[in-house]
Amino acid sequence: MKRLLYLGGSHSDIPLIMAARELGFYVITTGNKADDLGHKYANQYEECDYSDKEAVLELAKRLKVEYLCPCCNDFSMISCSYVAEKLSIPFFDPLQVTETIHHKDKFREFCMGHNFPVPKSRSFTDIDSAIEGFKSFSLPVIVKPIDLTGGKGVARIDQLNDAPKLIQKAFEMSKQKKVVIEEFIEGTNHGLSTFIINKKVAFYFYDDEHYYLNKYLVSGASCPSSVSEDVIERLCKNFQEMATLLDLKDGIFHCQFILKDNTPFITEICRRPPGDLYVKLVEYATGVRYSNYIIRAFTGVGLNDISHRKADGFITRHCIMCSKPGKIKEITFAKDIKDNIFDSLYLLSIGDTIHDHLNQKVGIVFIRYSSLKEMQDKVPYLQELIKVEID
Repeated sequence: MKRLLYLGGSHSDIPLIMAARELGFYVITTGNKADDLGHKYANQYEECDYSDKEAVLELAKRLKVEYLCPCCNDFSMISCSYVAEKLSIPFFDPLQVTETIHHKDKFREFCMGHNFPVPKSRSFTDIDSAIEGFKSFSLPVIVKPIDLTGGKGVARIDQLNDAPKLIQKAFEMSKQKKVVIEEFIEGTNHGLSTFIINKKVAFYFYDDEHYYLNKYLVSGASCPSSVSEDVIERLCKNFQEMATLLDLKDGIFHCQFILKDNTPFITEICRRPPGDLYVKLVEYATGVRYSNYIIRAFTGVGLNDISHRKADGFITRHCIMCSKPGKIKEITFAKDIKDNIFDSLYLLSIGDTIHDHLNQKVGIVFIRYSSLKEMQDKVPYLQELIKVEID
């Protein structure tokens, strides 16, 4: 049986792990959290910090794996690319290209050099130069660690006096000890997930993103999106140009963007699976077995049969979150939403404690509506319709 080392094993990875096993792979998951939900779906678990490239390389050698797959995390993707390069596994972009895409400073530099639509930004390697350099921007601005995802370390700076502490926090959280400062763009937030075959977009799916208390952490996504096809066509053309310039391998190419005055600005981009069961949203909306195709791309199995399918129906992937820290007392579902839920995964239970309410998720539910109007009416109130009571 072909051995695949899957660098991860969280709840987000369950669809990918299951797809890999369905394709006949012996799946070995890894990570430094043995109790992550995804590990129990694998054939084997090996403890290893997947952000440590050298440790992953030694693990891959010891296990004599033939294939690799990243989880829903940029560090995992970078380690996969590094190990693939060292072991001559051919299905990954070179490490230099992977870092260009997944490190915010390098990606923005690449985009600005080729006139791709990203916010104006500068990168900094020390706090003093960042504090001084940020003054060249008009307030407000956004500061981000170059190497973290999920909104970690991201902050909006509205006043000059707030800059030192927020910039310092971003530096402290960055493993590379490097940050980007970029212009703040006010607009609507969206996701675009594509599949690149021979430098062309063979499939795409796009959504409207939702946020709760943490304005830099996506708490949900809905389709069909409010974005026009013209905007998506422009972004897909950008992706194809990037794929040619960077000589990208076949596979997923996913981004988040802000739409302002019908102009999209790419804010995040990756070549690994998106988190929090986003792949299931794509699958439910289009019927395309997205998890299956992602595994096939990273293992060299044929991809010629993928084709575009338009999203059908009105669906939301919603992360259940809390308004404050504390012990979970009850999860209540309003009558108006309970019958709309058709799939769910709960990460916490009654009696569990929420320590970080801005980032922790109680569960993920998938909601289907009978019409666009019903979706538009209910989405703004989902955190009230599905409510967590805290002691």
